[in-house]
Amino acid sequence: MVQKIKTGITEGKKVYSFRNLYRHLYAQVIIAIICGIIVGYFWPGLGEALKPLGDAFIKLVKMIITPVIFLTIVSGIAGMSDLRKVGRVAGKAFAYFFTFSTLALIIGLIVGNVLQPGHGLHINPATLDEAAVAAYAAKAHDTSIIAFLLNIIPATVVSAFAEGNILQVLFFSVLFGIALGAVGDKGKPVLNFIQALIVPFFKLVAILMKAAPIGAFGAIAFTIGRYGLGSVANLAYLVLTFYITSLLFIVLVLGAVCRRCGFSIFSLLNYIKDELVLVLGTSSSESALPSLMEKMEKAGAKKTVVGLVMPAGYSFNLDGTNIYMTLATLFIAQALDIHLPFGQQILLLLVAMLSSKGAAGIAGAGFITLAATLQVLPDLPVAGLTLILGIDRFMSECRALTNVIGNTIACIVVAKWENELDEKRLRKTLGGT
Repeated sequence: MVQKIKTGITEGKKVYSFRNLYRHLYAQVIIAIICGIIVGYFWPGLGEALKPLGDAFIKLVKMIITPVIFLTIVSGIAGMSDLRKVGRVAGKAFAYFFTFSTLALIIGLIVGNVLQPGHGLHINPATLDEAAVAAYAAKAHDTSIIAFLLNIIPATVVSAFAEGNILQVLFFSVLFGIALGAVGDKGKPVLNFIQALIVPFFKLVAILMKAAPIGAFGAIAFTIGRYGLGSVANLAYLVLTFYITSLLFIVLVLGAVCRRCGFSIFSLLNYIKDELVLVLGTSSSESALPSLMEKMEKAGAKKTVVGLVMPAGYSFNLDGTNIYMTLATLFIAQALDIHLPFGQQILLLLVAMLSSKGAAGIAGAGFITLAATLQVLPDLPVAGLTLILGIDRFMSECRALTNVIGNTIACIVVAKWENELDEKRLRKTLGGT
């Protein structure tokens, strides 16, 4: 028999072994990401061919998102004695979303003016190929706030679930939860069934998460194989500026919110590290939504708050996307030597507030909302999007990570405001402040 050798570091009574490390999801995904980068860089053709692995995993997660949202919201709302609390939670959530989304836009505007990442490129607008971004411009043109609001109402109950539209499922779930709670004892059998159904569905989430390393491997291999690391080099300053700005927003702004609520931003990031690494590997914030909702409940937030705030935040609380929009717009203006006066920058801020909501839920929403913003600003050509088309994929990871962290904190804050947060459990779960 071959003797098994265990390698580890002893600290007090704890033994940290590499073998135990591999069992954690975040470690598996990190290894998969590294392998994906290697494959995509050295064998780009093979990397591109691995795209279905990432697509398949995202489809698996999307398959489970809508029933998890429905079950969580309905069981939470129907079990409440005071249905007015639903409106109060929603109102506080949207107040938080508006405040921090606006703050993110302003920060992006300030950083873009101070660091000026596009300064000195001196690109002639006439040399830009507008055909390369025509598809994004068309989608942006079709997007409006009115159309977005009307789209919240599903054509049928079944279509909301069939299409996987989070906002439509959220809308129906809130109405159904209110109706179920209003019928009283007659609705108890349905409520009991829904509460029992939650357990196997979250178990299914845990099972699907085991495929996360495979999905991350395929997604990263495709990105590097298709776009190459070299595509980042020419515009590295913009990418670096965006990442640093997002990091400072998380640590300083959101970190201050966390301290106000009695815990550390770093302890929270450690608690959700599995989901963050998963988002990094797949460039999709939706891939982490089901497990994040479960973790927020385990951390002490009540089911009703989690069910309302987390899904709604995925459409209305996009901190990373908002930083990206103002920063990227200023980069394009600077690269084309187009001066945007203060009045135009205020217009940019107002337009970005609306367009970031109008394209919510659309694939590639960050780039599409940027296209919608440029179409409204009279001095900037939409063809300017071609300047960042090649590196947008590399910034999408940072957008998604910042959005996820912002929504997680929003959930805790709103739960605290509503006295629906078990703060002792939160401190115990996060390991103290």
